[in-house]
Amino acid sequence: MKQYWNEVQPIDAFTVAMNGILHQYDNKIITLLYQPLIGPICLTLYNTLLYMVEEGKSLSEEWNHYHLMNAFDLNLEEIYHARLKLEGIGLLKTFIQTNNESRSFIYELQPPLSAEQFFTDGMLNIYLYQKLGQTHFIKLKKSFTNKKLDLNEFSEVTRSFQDVFTSLGVNTLTQSEGHIASIPEHGEEYNHRQKPNSITIDGNDFDFDLLLVGLSEFMIPRKLFTPAIKDAIAKLAFLYSINAVDMKKIVLQSLTPDQKINVDDLRKNARDWYQMENESRLPQLVDRIQPVIHRENDTKIETKEDKLVSYLETVSPRQLLIDLSDGGEPAKSDLQAVEDIMFQQKLHPGVTNVLIHYVMLKTDMKLSKNYLEKIASHWSRKKIKTVKSAMDLAKSEHRQYQEWAITKKDSTQRRNKPIRTEKLPDWFVSQEDSNQKEVQLQTEDLEEKRRRLEAIQRKYQKNGGEKGGEN
Repeated sequence: MKQYWNEVQPIDAFTVAMNGILHQYDNKIITLLYQPLIGPICLTLYNTLLYMVEEGKSLSEEWNHYHLMNAFDLNLEEIYHARLKLEGIGLLKTFIQTNNESRSFIYELQPPLSAEQFFTDGMLNIYLYQKLGQTHFIKLKKSFTNKKLDLNEFSEVTRSFQDVFTSLGVNTLTQSEGHIASIPEHGEEYNHRQKPNSITIDGNDFDFDLLLVGLSEFMIPRKLFTPAIKDAIAKLAFLYSINAVDMKKIVLQSLTPDQKINVDDLRKNARDWYQMENESRLPQLVDRIQPVIHRENDTKIETKEDKLVSYLETVSPRQLLIDLSDGGEPAKSDLQAVEDIMFQQKLHPGVTNVLIHYVMLKTDMKLSKNYLEKIASHWSRKKIKTVKSAMDLAKSEHRQYQEWAITKKDSTQRRNKPIRTEKLPDWFVSQEDSNQKEVQLQTEDLEEKRRRLEAIQRKYQKNGGEKGGEN
């Protein structure tokens, strides 16, 4: 993964292009529907790029990124991340040209989905519903709807063109010249309203082959899996984290009596499955694993720490808890605690993984919510974004975190019970502090959980090099 400064520099030039005409109504859609999902910085970046293009034009003058930094009073990293969010949600396309040592970009603004497309998208509307809540969501939906015009008791009497106008004839020469004169000059095109592109999930992460193996041709003919159906399945699999085995049941439930797969039923059944698995909660718009832009382990993986970093960057917090439980489903209270600190403290999944790894070793292999929140709040204030920086901070602040973990009960237990020692994880032991490899634990019934944690770590130290190449 390349750091942002390898992707864009302040001196790099850029030009803004318009992919179609945007209307005032589009601004309402972006502000009220898109902004809750992407945030105000992204909205400001979109509008700023928009206003750089003169009204009636489709291309702006050339600027450099220093201008954006000064206009926003933000650093380039924040602007870059906002740009990526606009790209991901379909509001921006980016093109680059490199000449010798200079680079120039074209930022092509895309029109938003219509309100109807957004509210029937099947993914964006679910994220928005979860973000806003039912009351606000329904009120917002009503602001984009109107009462249908009832024409049942009316008859149309509109006249056609030929009913109103009469042609006096046009000679051949004038007709030919008129057609030629109407053609845009070379390299130009008429201003137009571009059809917005829906959000698409490429489906590379979903195993369609396994799905089809579980569904015989007799059960469901392959011709029913049209591009539209496959796109819906890929989107639902991403939205609700559904694997191929569970998706097979959902597809079968969505089969109509006339042997067709109904997309609406597919969505409803997928949502019902998710809520049954997750106590009626709906999914939120979060990165399931560490975002690529915040991964650092892109070099050759050589050390044990490199391998562990690669593992923590490419696994979700939920999967980490499963691995630490030897394949068992995490407790709902643990998942809720992790979810709360991720959203309240805005921690990335990889950083959350480091926190889980550290806290479980410090609190008898249990996730103490108060301890999690205290450290998470500290990391949030420090603006920790990467796995490596979280590890480094845990090392440097270890003594402070130990003090936070000590309670009167711990002290009493420590006086009354024999003490034994246990190694810290390899990533925690700094080079200068390599001789300090043991911390005190209090009860011997943790031995099995400790071995499980070390086994998981050894597993990914062995295979981490393979995971590190994934995006």
